[in-house]
Amino acid sequence: MADPATRDATYEDLLQVEDHLVAELIHGQLVTTPRPAPRHARASSLLGVELGGPYDKGHGGPGGWWILDEPEVHLGSHVLVPELAGWRRERMPGLPETAWFELAPDWVCEVLSESTARVDRVEKLPVYAAHGVGHVWLVDPVLRTLEAYANHEGHWLLLNAFENDDPVAIAPFDAVTIPLGGLWAD
Repeated sequence: MADPATRDATYEDLLQVEDHLVAELIHGQLVTTPRPAPRHARASSLLGVELGGPYDKGHGGPGGWWILDEPEVHLGSHVLVPELAGWRRERMPGLPETAWFELAPDWVCEVLSESTARVDRVEKLPVYAAHGVGHVWLVDPVLRTLEAYANHEGHWLLLNAFENDDPVAIAPFDAVTIPLGGLWAD
C-alpha cells in the first residue's frame, strides 16, 4: 500500500525540473532523464528527417502526417515526451495551440539509451498501449536496431526487428523504404 504521506507528482513539479533534464509524469511519479547524448540525438534527428520528407511534407511519399520531435503528450494523468511522434492529419487536422498534445499519437518512437531503456520499455509502453497509440518503434543506436510494434487490443505485437543497414518499410510507414544505416553515428 502507498505511503499516505506521499503524493502524486503534479504538472507544477514537472515545470520545476531544470532545463538540462527531460521530465515526465508516469503513474504519478516524476521521472527525469538526461538530455540525449549525441549518438542518441543523431539517430532521432535523422529518423525525423527520413520520415518528415515523405510523410509530413509529402516529398516522395504519401504525406498526411505531422511528425514532431520531443512533443509533450498528455495521456490521462501521464505526461510523456517521446523522441518522435506522429499524428495522421485525418485525426488531427491542425496543430493544437497549447504547448502539449492531448490527442494520443498514431505512432511514437523512443530512442533507447542506458538511462532510458527501462522506463521506455516497462513504464511508457503500457501507457502508450492503454491510450491507443497505434504503433511504437524502439531504436537502439548502440546496438543499431529498430523494433517495430503494433497495438493489438492494448498489447504490443512485434511486427519486425531490423539491424545495421537493413532497409525499413513497415507500418505505419511502409510506403517508403528508409535506409536504417543512415541513422547510426560513424
